[in-house]
Amino acid sequence: MYRGQSGMWSWLLHRITGLGVLLFLLIHVVDIGLLNFGSKVYNEGISLFGTAAVRVLSMALIGGLLYHSFNGVRIILIDFWPKGARYQGVMFAIVMALTIVSFLPMAYFVMGPVFGWPTGNLRGGA
Repeated sequence: MYRGQSGMWSWLLHRITGLGVLLFLLIHVVDIGLLNFGSKVYNEGISLFGTAAVRVLSMALIGGLLYHSFNGVRIILIDFWPKGARYQGVMFAIVMALTIVSFLPMAYFVMGPVFGWPTGNLRGGA
C-alpha cells in the first residue's frame, strides 16, 4: 500500500528518529554518570560537546526530535480524525516543511560558535 510513497518514508523516518532519540538518551545517562568520577572527568567529558563533530551530531538529534514530534502529531491525526488517512500525504509534506523551518534557526545557534557567528552565547562568563 505504501510502497515508495510518503507513508512508507514517514514510517521509516519515524522509526529511525525514534532509535536516534533512544541512543541519545543512553549517551545522556552515561554523560551524567561521569559525575560519579569527579568534576574533572565530568568537565572533560562535557567539553566534547563544544567540538564541531559533536555539534553536527547535536544538529542531527535536533532534526530527529523535531521530525519525530511533528510526525507523532500527524499519526495522532490519522488515527483519530476521520479524514486523516485521506490527507496523510499532505500532512507528511507539512511535517517535513515544519521540521525544516524549525530546524534552520536552531542549526544557526548550534553551529554558529564553530564558525564564529554571533549567536548571543556568553563565553567565559558575563
